[in-house]
Amino acid sequence: MHVVIGGASGFLGSALTAHLRRQGHEVTRLVRSGEPAADASLWDPYAGRVDQELVDRADAVVNLTGSPISKWPRTKARRQEILQSRVMATSTLAKAVAASSSPTTLISGSGMSWYGTDRGGEILTEAGSTGSGFLAEVSRQWEDSAAAALEAGARTCFVRTSLVLDGSGGVLKLMAPVWKLGGGARLGTGRQYMSLISLVDWVRGVTFLVERDDAAGPFNFAMPESVTNAEFTDALGEAVHRPTFLAAPRFAVKAALGGISEDLLGSLRVSPVALLNAGFEFETPDLRSALASALS
Repeated sequence: MHVVIGGASGFLGSALTAHLRRQGHEVTRLVRSGEPAADASLWDPYAGRVDQELVDRADAVVNLTGSPISKWPRTKARRQEILQSRVMATSTLAKAVAASSSPTTLISGSGMSWYGTDRGGEILTEAGSTGSGFLAEVSRQWEDSAAAALEAGARTCFVRTSLVLDGSGGVLKLMAPVWKLGGGARLGTGRQYMSLISLVDWVRGVTFLVERDDAAGPFNFAMPESVTNAEFTDALGEAVHRPTFLAAPRFAVKAALGGISEDLLGSLRVSPVALLNAGFEFETPDLRSALASALS
């Protein structure tokens, strides 16, 4: 298959690009500047410009474009950048997909923040309600910006990504070095649920959606096993062979981790019901196998 990817240079996009190519697919990366390589094409999502002929030839378009949410402080300008980078990129690609004579598949990034930041122990499936807060609003507008593709009848999937575990990036890159030095700590009360997925299963899951022509709608990207922060803390300590008897108060977590602290202090118990019902099989379905994969 021929897959076009926006956001191919990021933590998730680069891993997905490499995996798709290993599976034998052709990947064209959308880039915003410079002299594009043979496997790349220039686009300008803010101006609504992308090579229409490229989109017409593609079997699937994947959009992972978005300014990082972890940078802190989250000023008004920063919030606008977080929102607009996602909405404009998705809208540009959705309109190009809709303009094709035979609309192709659109797979759009989204986030577990669609459900809010703190839902306690409620099991959150794709059939559940949306939450409140800034990141929930970002996720709603992010998904809504794919409207043109949906209205044109294109197969459209939304990847509601939870915290992705891998030593090369994401939350584990921030936390593992501290744990290895013996500074591993329960965050806040430790009773909050953490929704997690290994990078291995994240790229396998998106590839699954690319290849399945009957998959559509929102998909929670989280491992089936629910874990609390206290359980995660202990498991990561075991994985790096260090004790974890400390506790970090909420204010310290916010000061140290900035925007990503919302995902670590709030409680989201996300369940991948749609992925499982579609037939996807997790390679790392539980915390210890996910950590083993991430730290290998």
